[in-house]
Amino acid sequence: MTPAINLLKKQRIAHKVHSYAHDPRSASYGLEAAEKLGLAPQSVFKTLLAVTESGELLVAVLPVHGQLNLKALAACAGVKKAEMADPQQAQRVTGYLVGGISALAQKKALRTFLDSSAEQLPSLHISAGRRGLEVELAAADLLQLTQGQYAAIATLPS
Repeated sequence: MTPAINLLKKQRIAHKVHSYAHDPRSASYGLEAAEKLGLAPQSVFKTLLAVTESGELLVAVLPVHGQLNLKALAACAGVKKAEMADPQQAQRVTGYLVGGISALAQKKALRTFLDSSAEQLPSLHISAGRRGLEVELAAADLLQLTQGQYAAIATLPS
């Protein structure tokens, strides 16, 4: 199993693991997960990393059909500016491969922001740490394990 799933088991957090055959040609890992698992895109969340002007890495967790609003993320984090982190740096710091980066059990604890749209969901799906593997859990449990906070960081289609 992955570090993310091991953490959930160790902490006795209620969760369900969902797997699917990942297609390496897929343009969007998150939308692929929603489609192959038959889930609404608003319940499947992607994990993105951003870097601040001081070099701090931030974790942003938002619905797969949304866009990360970097200005909103920076404001929530109390910094002037944030931009997308280099994928190689993201992989090195989290210990996960791009397309399978989980917000859970990263190598280094990073400040985590979960889009506020998750507050209305009974559960959400995030990467379990590998492409083709998702884990379903309550948003409150995700925030507890990551010491994260809700924030309005996504621009969602209407």
